[in-house]
Amino acid sequence: MANYREIVTKAVIAKGKKSFINEREIVVDKRPSTILGCWVINHSFNGVKNGDTIRIDGSYDVNIWYSYDGDKKTEVVKETNTYQETVHMRSVDTDCSNEEIIVRSLKQPNCTKMEIDGDKIKYSVEKELGIELVGDVKVKIETTGEEDPWEEITEEQKIDDVIENEVKEDYI
Repeated sequence: MANYREIVTKAVIAKGKKSFINEREIVVDKRPSTILGCWVINHSFNGVKNGDTIRIDGSYDVNIWYSYDGDKKTEVVKETNTYQETVHMRSVDTDCSNEEIIVRSLKQPNCTKMEIDGDKIKYSVEKELGIELVGDVKVKIETTGEEDPWEEITEEQKIDDVIENEVKEDYI
């Protein structure tokens, strides 16, 4: 007859990744001549479960360096962008409790496209997020009725007794 045990542990019950592209525009004070660079920094986010969907709220800062006045002067414009993304997830195991959402940035936000449109700079930011849904699950395992044999534990002898009884003085 087999014995069964139930183990309660945390396990990943759903997992997925998704790429997002956010298109934005920013109005600048001086008419840009050339875009010299774009940095996306300070990315932060968290996820909240609502039924079969995960809502990810996040933000990042965009710094755009551009030239104006016929490429004679430069300026940096800064903007904080917030986003809210929704991801539909199907749970692998529906009999779990205490669900926890883990969201990771698999690809940090990066500016992929920029163009000048009069006094506006239009840009696209691409990012990839990984989502894991972790919950308490029960695992049932079969156990055997056999036990490992016990080892006999003896009192340790004093080192002096071992030397006296086992060392031969007339060895040489």
